Amino acid sequence: MLRIISVNKDNYKIHLKELLKQRVEENIADIDETVERVILDIRKYGDKALLDYTYTFDKVVLNKVKVEEKEIQEAWDAVSKEFKDIIDAAKNNIWSYHEKQFQNSWIDYNEDIILGQKVTPIESIGMYVPGGKAAYPSTVLMNAIPAKIAGVQRLVMVTPPGKDGKVNPYILSAAKAVGVDEIYKAGGAQSIAALAYGTETIVPVNKIVGPGNIYVARAKKKVYGVVDIDMIAGPSEICILADETANPAFAAADLLSQAEHDEMASSILLTLSDGFAEKVKAAVNQQMVSLDRAQIAEQAIRNNSAIFIVEDMATAIEMVNDIAPEHLEIMTDNPFEMLPKIKNAGAIFLGHFSPEPLGDYFAGPNHTLPTSGTAKFSSPLGVEDFIKKSSVIYYSKAALGKVKNQIESFALHEGLDAHANSIKVRFLP
Repeated sequence: MLRIISVNKDNYKIHLKELLKQRVEENIADIDETVERVILDIRKYGDKALLDYTYTFDKVVLNKVKVEEKEIQEAWDAVSKEFKDIIDAAKNNIWSYHEKQFQNSWIDYNEDIILGQKVTPIESIGMYVPGGKAAYPSTVLMNAIPAKIAGVQRLVMVTPPGKDGKVNPYILSAAKAVGVDEIYKAGGAQSIAALAYGTETIVPVNKIVGPGNIYVARAKKKVYGVVDIDMIAGPSEICILADETANPAFAAADLLSQAEHDEMASSILLTLSDGFAEKVKAAVNQQMVSLDRAQIAEQAIRNNSAIFIVEDMATAIEMVNDIAPEHLEIMTDNPFEMLPKIKNAGAIFLGHFSPEPLGDYFAGPNHTLPTSGTAKFSSPLGVEDFIKKSSVIYYSKAALGKVKNQIESFALHEGLDAHANSIKVRFLP
């Protein structure tokens, strides 16, 4: 089921291109048509459209979308103290990691010139939390905590309701633990449109963050410009770089940890050892049968995953940087030796006892990561995603006088004489 492919420096790109073809957006015209219709309906009909689409897509009849404080408290009371303690511990780790990313405004004084940068939190954030194939309270923590550290004043969460018309209690408990301000029962493209344009109930936000399915991703792309967005999230990915010191059972378990997310997930192992590859393949088959989500994992393993036997470690590292995986595990004898060579990865897990779920839930770094190769140019979600920066400029008359001729000349060379006059007029007799 899990393919084993032998590659070398000259042919690996061909095999990677075929394996990762799901990264390329194809056959989305129907999806885009649906998303555009949903957005237009939300803009035109507001809450009514939001409720109608909740019935159409989620098969849930709602009278209102806002989650009241009573519902949040009921969820909080329903979950165990053990879960609350876990949330608290994870929250502390995530907070401690992200507070190091906090940025301050700064000012530089130089005689009659003041230059600086003013850092301001984004006023309102919309946070999408999936609630379809699985519920993700961890997503609440990873999105809300850096926003709170940045100083965001209004944090709004949207999440699809269950068949009973309620929000998953673990999601609501996580939201209560981190102080989410508003919660709405809405999912899919309709919730993204509501966050961007507003309805009678939902006041629009300035930025939307959080992962979702293809409809959510396309909706985020459509509303970008009206609001900011964090990223366009693709299917989950893991790449493991392993040598003969790795445990095949560990590698298999970690490959499956991503395969269970959805059928489009990708799990890739790079190794130099034929024997290790065969052991991992056998371990994947053995472990998969006992998984609750075995059917989903099986499709991901069959269609989008592979073990590559690579001729040397230099080629393996080159492949890692070409893949630019969301999650990279380095399970080698000396993983820290490999770290400087990694250019493109969302999160890097070093050693045999740093599995990917450690980052998903507990370690502290954010689990909202660039997917589909976008780690070549983007970064994990962080505090900087919830701030904006303004340049600060002050020149005295004397300071401007020293450079006025240069600025006027620059403007005239660009054919913008009004720019030049803006400087010149300040020094007319």
